[in-house]
Amino acid sequence: MTSKNTSFDSNRGEECHEHSGDHTTPSLHGESTLDLMADLSLREREKKLSALYLKNRQSVLENFFSWTNFDQVDLMKILIRNMCHDQHAQIDMYLRPILQRDFIAFLPDRLARHVLSFLDARGLNASEKVSRTWRRIIAHGRLWRRLIERHISTDAVWKGLVNKRGWDKYFFVSKEKAHTLVLKELNYSSNTIEQLRNTAESLEIQHRFYKNLYPNLYQTIESLKFNWQNGRHVLSRITCHSEPSRGVYCLQYDDDKIISGLRDHTIKIWLRKDLQCSKILRGHTGSVLCLQYDDRVIISGSSDHTVRVWDVETGKLLHTLIHHAEAVLHLRFQNGMMVTCSKDRSIAVWNMFSPVEIVVRRVLLAHRAAVNVVDFDSKYIVSASGDRTIKTFFANSSQFEIYKVWSTDTCEFVRTMVGHRRGIACLQYHDQLVVSGSSDNTIRLWNIEFGTCLRVLEGHEQLVRCIRFDAKRIVSGAYDGKIKVWDLQAALNPRCPPDRICLLTLVEHTGRVFRLQFDEFQIISSSHDDTILIWDFLNPEHSPSSDQSSGNSIAANADLHRNLDDSDNGIP
Repeated sequence: MTSKNTSFDSNRGEECHEHSGDHTTPSLHGESTLDLMADLSLREREKKLSALYLKNRQSVLENFFSWTNFDQVDLMKILIRNMCHDQHAQIDMYLRPILQRDFIAFLPDRLARHVLSFLDARGLNASEKVSRTWRRIIAHGRLWRRLIERHISTDAVWKGLVNKRGWDKYFFVSKEKAHTLVLKELNYSSNTIEQLRNTAESLEIQHRFYKNLYPNLYQTIESLKFNWQNGRHVLSRITCHSEPSRGVYCLQYDDDKIISGLRDHTIKIWLRKDLQCSKILRGHTGSVLCLQYDDRVIISGSSDHTVRVWDVETGKLLHTLIHHAEAVLHLRFQNGMMVTCSKDRSIAVWNMFSPVEIVVRRVLLAHRAAVNVVDFDSKYIVSASGDRTIKTFFANSSQFEIYKVWSTDTCEFVRTMVGHRRGIACLQYHDQLVVSGSSDNTIRLWNIEFGTCLRVLEGHEQLVRCIRFDAKRIVSGAYDGKIKVWDLQAALNPRCPPDRICLLTLVEHTGRVFRLQFDEFQIISSSHDDTILIWDFLNPEHSPSSDQSSGNSIAANADLHRNLDDSDNGIP
C-alpha cells in the first residue's frame, strides 16, 4: 500500500491534468441534499461518471463503510493529497455548509439554552446578532438574568452590589415573580402586568431589563476598582461625644447599623441611614474593649472583667458572665462556641446553649503575658499575646473539646509561631492564613499548617493595633493614626518587591486607630479621637453624613502620635 501511494504521489501533476480534462470530480456518496455542485443536476452528474466507476462504486463504498473511522480518514487524506486545486475547491464548497451548520437551531430549545448559558457577556451580546432564532433562545431562556445570577453566586462584589442597590429581589426568583417585579419596576399598570403574563412580549421586556442591568453592574464594579486603586472615597464621620472618657475601642457593622464599644462604659448603636445614635446600652462598669453580634445577641467584653450578653433588638441585658480575673481583651463566637481572652493570661472556651446558658468548657493557660486577641474556626483556635508568640490549639467544635498546643500524649506544644520582636496586638485567621500586627510596628503573614512566616510588611510608624483581610486586601490600623491598605496577593508572592504591596495610606483620624472592619465597598474605623469614620469607596458622590468630605486622604506626612493612656488593655 505504501509503495502504491508513493508512486501515485510522484505522478500527481500528470494524473491531475489528465483527470481534469476528461472527468468531473466523482462523488464518494451519490445521494446528498447538501451537494453544492450547483451547475450540474444529479442526472447530468451521472452522465459524466465513467462506466468503470459506476460498476465498482457500490463495492468500494461497502468496503469503505466497513472500515474504522481512522481507516476512512486515512484514505481520504491520501485522496485529497493527490487531487488538483479545482477538486479541492469543489470539495470545499460541499463541506462548508456541513461544517457551518447552525447547530443551535437544530437543538431543542432546552439544550440550546443550556449551551448558550455558558457564554460570557461579550459572547451573549454577539450571539444575539447571529440570527433571530439565537436571539429568541437567549431572550426566552432569560440568559442575561442567568449570567448575572452566576456572577452573584461566585463573586462577593457582585453579590454585595446587588444587595446594596436593592436589586437582589430580581434574582433567584420564579418566572412568575420575575415577571411581576420587572414590569412593576418599569411602571406597567396592574392590568397590563396580568395581560402580559406568560407571553412572548413579557419575555422580551424582561430580556431588555436584565440586558441593560448587566452593564450598569459591570461599570459600577469597574468604578469601584478604580476608587480603591486611587483612594477615591467619601468620608463620613460619627462623633461619639463620650466625654470625659474619649475613645471607641471596638465596632461591628452591617447595612443597617454600626455597634460600637466605648471607653465611657457604654455600647452605642448607630443607624446607617442618618448616622444617628438609636440606642445606648449601659451595664458595664469599665471600658467596652471588644464585642461581637449576630441576629440574636450582642456579646461584649470589658475592663470590668465581665462578659455581658444583650438582646440585639431591644438592647436588654440578658446575662453577665464572670470568669476572668482581669480585663476581657477580645472575644469571638460562632456555631454554639465562644472563645474569650484576658489580661489575666488565660483563654476561656465556652459552650453557648442559649443566650442565658453559656458555660465554661475549658481554660487554656499557655501564654506568659496578657492574651490580646483570639480567632478560631472548626479546626484551630489561634491566640496572640504580649509574650510575642502566636499559639495554635486544636479545636473539635462538634464535641467542644479543646486541645492545647501541646499533644495529649507528650505534653509538648504542637505549634507556636515566633517572629515578632515585641508583643502582638491583633490578628485574623482564615483558612490557612494568619495575619498579625505587633508593637514592633510590623505585620506578618503566616501559614498556620507549617507555622512559617510568609512575609513581613513594614510601613506603620507605631504599634499595629487592628488588622483585617479578605481575598484581595489587608487593611491595618495603627497608633500612628494611619490606615493602610495592602495587596494580599502581592504580599503572598515572594517575588513581589516590598514597595509594591502597600496600595493606600489613609489619614483622617487624629488619634490612635483602635479597631476597623471593611468589605468590598467601605472601611469603617474607630479611634481614640472619639470618632467612627466611614470610608465609602462605592458612592464617592454622596453619603448620609452631617460631617463628610471627599477626596483621597492618601499618604500624610504628619506624625499623629499621641501619648494617650492605654491601661485598659494588655497591649504592651
